[in-house]
Amino acid sequence: MLLVVDVGNTNTVLGVFRGKKLLHHWRILTETSRTIDEFGILLKNLFELKGLTLQGFKGMAISCVVPPLLPTLEGVAREYFGIVPLVVGPGVRTGMPILYENPAEVGADRIVNAIAAYEQYRKELIVVDFGTATTFDYVSPKGEYMGGAIAPGVLVATEALFQKASKLPRVEVSAPQRVIGRNTVHSIKSGIFYGYVGLVEGIIRRMAEEVGSRPFVVATGGLAPLMASATTAIDAVDEFLTLKGLRIIYERNREKK
Repeated sequence: MLLVVDVGNTNTVLGVFRGKKLLHHWRILTETSRTIDEFGILLKNLFELKGLTLQGFKGMAISCVVPPLLPTLEGVAREYFGIVPLVVGPGVRTGMPILYENPAEVGADRIVNAIAAYEQYRKELIVVDFGTATTFDYVSPKGEYMGGAIAPGVLVATEALFQKASKLPRVEVSAPQRVIGRNTVHSIKSGIFYGYVGLVEGIIRRMAEEVGSRPFVVATGGLAPLMASATTAIDAVDEFLTLKGLRIIYERNREKK
């Protein structure tokens, strides 16, 4: 079996694959202060709930945008699994040309998403990831990572609004029935939800105009199903795109050996 770990700024998503099949997955809070032993105990407990043990894993693949956590995860791989993890970064075989001005600047999760989407659809793509940041990544018809756009994530922008406007109440991010809110709570929900729907539609439209075509659009991230429900600009939703991409990269690097 293979353990894949996607460390984001807000959440860390873990998945267990047997071959190409995703058996189990978990979403936990990203905590930079967590020690190797704390992480090991957490994984042991999560695994036991699904009838798994720490033994029997052939490898681990990690995508991490929180540098302080990387040594911890590498320590967990060595001490609790007895393996050396594959960390997505410079020098790792991805199978996708990265045509960014400085490829090292691209977040590992963005590359992993692009690889998984292109492997699945084999066509020109825009990948939208609703995470701590909302990212848009363009992949050419030849499977080249060309670049994209980064905007504040829905929850980050929402939290900033509540912190800076003390009289406004906190609300849950959800799809309101009406755009025109008749009270403050409904007005905030409308502004947040439809504001981000408009952002997504606008950036996708401008990217399409820039490349002179209509790329296939795949959305991922925890809020992807919610946001996709309100727009026809998104063609497909895959909440586990990053986990699938980590498996693909792991297999490509194992083949190299």
